[in-house]
Amino acid sequence: MSTYSTEIEVRFRDIDSMGHVNNAVYATYIEQARARYFGDVLETDLSSISTVLAALSLEFRKPIELSDGTVTVDIDVPELGRSSVPMTYELRTTDGVAATAESTQVTVDPDSGESRPIPDAYRERIRSYHDL
Repeated sequence: MSTYSTEIEVRFRDIDSMGHVNNAVYATYIEQARARYFGDVLETDLSSISTVLAALSLEFRKPIELSDGTVTVDIDVPELGRSSVPMTYELRTTDGVAATAESTQVTVDPDSGESRPIPDAYRERIRSYHDL
């Protein structure tokens, strides 16, 4: 399986009163990485695809600090559903794994809001990239 990897800059605004990245910002880092994934792997803008984030879970392992500079986010797709794209994430700094996460994106009909099959072109790109 090929892993998609991108680096996200840690910004001063991400830091909370405890001196580390606020827990909610981890989800933003994941979202930024997912948007880049859609651009690089699917060659489209995430906002142009009718998908919803159906699930997101995070497990925090260590704080990320401003001095870390960047966070590397790795994304894998372990399988594909009919309309769902489960993704796993690992967020790392030079000191090791800061968090792991899982999400599920679901392709929806923009008019009805009901789930619909992943478009064939996107399905093939994801399969090819991750050797599914």
